[in-house]
Amino acid sequence: MATPDYLQQVIVSGKKYSGSDTRTSSAGTGLFRRPSVTSSVWASLDMLTVVVAAMLALRFRVDLPPDVSTLHVLPHLIHSSPNLLFFYIGWFGICLVFFTRSYGLYGAIQHRSGLHEQRMTMQATLTSGLLLCGTLYLSDGKAISRVVVALMVVFTTALLCLRRALWRRMVYRRFRAGIETRNVLIVGAGRVGHALRNHIDTLQHLGFRFKGFVALTEREAESGDADVIGDARNCLSLARSLFVDEIFFSVPAEKKLVISMVEEARVAGIDVRVVPDLYDGLAWNAKIEYVGQFPTIPLHRKDFPIGGFLVKRVLDITVSSIALLVTAPVMLAIAIAIRIDSTGSIFYKAQRIGRKGRAFSCYKFRTMVPNADKLKADLQHMNERDSVLFKIAKDPRITRVGRWLRKYSLDELPQFYNVLKGDMSLVGPRPPMAAEVEQYDLAHLRRLDVLPGITGLWQVEARQDPSFDSYISLDTAYVENWNLRMDLRILARTVAVVLSGTGS
Repeated sequence: MATPDYLQQVIVSGKKYSGSDTRTSSAGTGLFRRPSVTSSVWASLDMLTVVVAAMLALRFRVDLPPDVSTLHVLPHLIHSSPNLLFFYIGWFGICLVFFTRSYGLYGAIQHRSGLHEQRMTMQATLTSGLLLCGTLYLSDGKAISRVVVALMVVFTTALLCLRRALWRRMVYRRFRAGIETRNVLIVGAGRVGHALRNHIDTLQHLGFRFKGFVALTEREAESGDADVIGDARNCLSLARSLFVDEIFFSVPAEKKLVISMVEEARVAGIDVRVVPDLYDGLAWNAKIEYVGQFPTIPLHRKDFPIGGFLVKRVLDITVSSIALLVTAPVMLAIAIAIRIDSTGSIFYKAQRIGRKGRAFSCYKFRTMVPNADKLKADLQHMNERDSVLFKIAKDPRITRVGRWLRKYSLDELPQFYNVLKGDMSLVGPRPPMAAEVEQYDLAHLRRLDVLPGITGLWQVEARQDPSFDSYISLDTAYVENWNLRMDLRILARTVAVVLSGTGS
């Protein structure tokens, strides 16, 4: 059988996976950074906003009384020269995207205030409108109503400002709730480091969460500060174990140390910032970004594929909603069967570890006796899996109905609710228990960089393989090589696996 493309990573790395990501190159820094997927998504939304504003302007212009403008050729223009009209709308949209990008409005919202964003949005729109008017003048575009042009600029400005304000409000609300926040380590526990820490803690809506200080000197390490959790020698290990997204340098350090740490962080996919200007030459071509009132220089940034993840989330919501509705009669029948078969609750709620170590309640239909967790210790000698995993083919704790549910994976139907909530995804590594995560090596934590899933690469490729190394290798290969095409393949293969009844 031919090996799927998305398994090539596993074949190459085998059991020697180290958790490194070597795909990131130095070309992603300073002025040489390629346009990110995020910028493309926002640019597409801006173009769509221009089209909507133009449609509103045309509709509003048609509805105006005849004496509002001296130009009454709009209906004739739409029917005779639609390409000309589309050209001017497209030119306005291109100018808007260019100036919006030039003003840095496609970057993360934490690096600018809401008022500044609104002001620069209006400036970009009005500047684009002036260029459109100049183009109309030079091209002698008398057939285009100036009222339509003015209305399009006004409507575009209003729609962009409204959309950005609503997006900022939604993001701030998620950040305050602790969702999609960025964990931060601060190198240096001095005055500037503590001031930065207090600033981050005060401005919760910016989405940064302080995880600890990294000492640069013996004095800092021996200061007795409970928030000093390590030194520069184990900074990257601490960052990986705490799911840190960014490392802030708040004090000057030896240049070789900083360069070495930046290179290691780049491989690990961790962003690095310094308080300017501490390191001559290292931050050339990198612009200053503000975290609240603190100026920082990004030395490395990993682009987040927001477009793909938005599509993935829409797919999760759509499929899980449909699945919950379609399978409702089946789940009702399963609930009745569980109630008749044995005493105890119908559902089993267990604490699992999700993305970046976040604990959540994972729901399943109960397939074991009520005291199954207490009996696990007595059955350790029967474990058929190696290392961290625990599985017994003929587990005496499983009920009669539970064995049938597990065979066809029907016990996992309630997890569509977890997907709808956002704790899980349709596809991803299976959510581990806290006791399992405690036994992970540092490289194993890579599988927790994404949302856990109902199904995953391991489920469709090696479900009966007892090897923990295979389990980890397949999950980390999924994390490293994720794309929507892979998710669709896994979902398609999951259907065949479930129908074949290979569950246990």
